[in-house]
Amino acid sequence: MSSNDSFLSHLLELRSRLLRSAIAFIIVFACLFPFAKKLYQLLALPMIQQLPRGSEMIATEVTTPFFVPLKVAMLAAWVISLPYILFQVWGFIAPGLYAREKRLVGPLVVASTILFYCGMSFAYFAVFPVIFHFLANAAPSGVAVMTDIGKYLEFVTTLFMAFGITFEVPIVVVVLVRTGLVSVARLRQIRPYAIVAAFVIGAIFTPPDVLSQSLLAVPLWLLFELGIVAAVFFSPGTNKTEGVQGELPLDE
Repeated sequence: MSSNDSFLSHLLELRSRLLRSAIAFIIVFACLFPFAKKLYQLLALPMIQQLPRGSEMIATEVTTPFFVPLKVAMLAAWVISLPYILFQVWGFIAPGLYAREKRLVGPLVVASTILFYCGMSFAYFAVFPVIFHFLANAAPSGVAVMTDIGKYLEFVTTLFMAFGITFEVPIVVVVLVRTGLVSVARLRQIRPYAIVAAFVIGAIFTPPDVLSQSLLAVPLWLLFELGIVAAVFFSPGTNKTEGVQGELPLDE
């Protein structure tokens, strides 16, 4: 097979897998669309529960009441179809990988998907109630809290992405160590900087109170530590005893 034929076959394979992913997303979205309003109510529940008595959420634009539930249904469809989409990505790149790379990438795809779901769940069940309680009670006296549903969707989507990506830290650490870009000893050495970076990220993506910032920063730090432990046990050639109990020399 010539190089042109090989390139064309790869393009056809890519188109096929993109089409399958798009069809899967559309099917899931079509199933969820009739429940778009209920999905939005479920998404808005953490905020509604924290609003003062007599307050409610509002729509400040003409089309917002229609498009916001639609976007929520699309977000839910993307989350549900994500495993299948990643499976298609895996199916496209797997033939070009060595056997040892396949053994690594496969579990990492599964683990990263699970961790992303865990991050979104943690944001919804643990972080949202705390943040919205703080925001609802931070309003000055005489100010009615009436959150726009479009702005609310943007805010929670940002937090979902922030926590979903944050929970991928162990995967990133394992990959960095496995590929030799950084050692476990170096990661242990930069731990103080990682903790500071975690709180900086928490300050950027959460409201300006210590509790809300800690709800992102502390899990980020703990996930960094989990990544170090995982890297010790899943990376070949790493001294497990020294990797857990002490630091390795940096000039080996």
